[in-house]
Amino acid sequence: MSNKFSSTDPLIAKRVEELDALDAILPFDRRDQLAALLTDDDVATLKHLAKEGMGSNTLRALASDLAYLEAWCALATGAPLPWPAPEALLLKFVAHHLWDPIQRENDPSHGMPAEVEVGLRSRALLRVDGPHAPATVRRRLTSWSILTRWRGLAGSFSAPSLKSALRLAVRAGGRPRQRKSMSAVTADILAQLLFTCAGDRLVDIRDRAILLTAFASGGRRRSEIANLRVEDLIEEELVRAVPDDSASPSLPCLAIRLGRTKTTGSDDYARSLMIGRPVEALKRWLQEARIETGPVFRRIDQWGNVDRRALTAQSVNLVLKSRCAKAGLDPQKFSAHSLRSGYLTEAANRGIPMPEAMQQSQHKSLTQAASYYNNPDRKRGKAARLIV
Repeated sequence: MSNKFSSTDPLIAKRVEELDALDAILPFDRRDQLAALLTDDDVATLKHLAKEGMGSNTLRALASDLAYLEAWCALATGAPLPWPAPEALLLKFVAHHLWDPIQRENDPSHGMPAEVEVGLRSRALLRVDGPHAPATVRRRLTSWSILTRWRGLAGSFSAPSLKSALRLAVRAGGRPRQRKSMSAVTADILAQLLFTCAGDRLVDIRDRAILLTAFASGGRRRSEIANLRVEDLIEEELVRAVPDDSASPSLPCLAIRLGRTKTTGSDDYARSLMIGRPVEALKRWLQEARIETGPVFRRIDQWGNVDRRALTAQSVNLVLKSRCAKAGLDPQKFSAHSLRSGYLTEAANRGIPMPEAMQQSQHKSLTQAASYYNNPDRKRGKAARLIV
């Protein structure tokens, strides 16, 4: 398989046209690459899933994983990805991605073969050094399984041998589970980031609105911020700064219709509220950028012109990292998910009941939300103070 993704090939050009129908979902900048990696059947399956109403985030992940699987299989076996995949191929996938670094030092043939690794890196499909994270391998196997079922086929994804191989490979690799972001953006960190947005340039006004909206609306995911549209904003009546004090000042209130998210179904109508300063920042951005419909957060070119296209989820992540660098913080310690974890961490620090915080953040898992609450509670507790 060539490592050049050119649309001069008639077949690839045809797939590019087919993928244009999914340009609102799939990453446009990877369209030509996806067209070179995916087969006609793959593209047809993705279009079918989009028609069936599969969430855009899920579909993007499926397309990315499918492209990776097609490329990996061609390099590892010299043949296209078979449907359904035989059990031996699933085990080979695990062996190529979950291996023991210590064993690799003694046996260079252990793990992913060098020629497969070089081929994937030349296509910008492999960036990590060492074995993959178990969560990544499981996600790609899940995507593989979903796509197999949507083709009306039965795979070997529940085979005992595969489950055993995964369990043993994870144990042998000894890779500790890591959070999506090392550090949370709590209120003090957020204040430092907002200080870097104090200017009157459009990019400062936009980034300030992004940070405040993402945090105050419950720690929204970067994809939710990127997909936010003016039509999703609902003006609410003014509210009191102190609800039970009639003498307290009135503050603007805005509801955000989240629609279908990672944790909601197609019939759910998730909403989040923003009150006060975040609402003012968001309205100022819309006014200064003259945005009345369509995507809320958009690209700004080098001349200060606002694009019609929305920021990508990755761009939202880069905005956060860029502001961290400007604030003198280590960008490697933060990601867009830091705003989500930071919201719950800050809520816990301020003694806000977890159910109330979860209603705002739209977390469905008590276990996950509790993980952010446990650490502040433990720091305030007596158990760690037996000897001080």
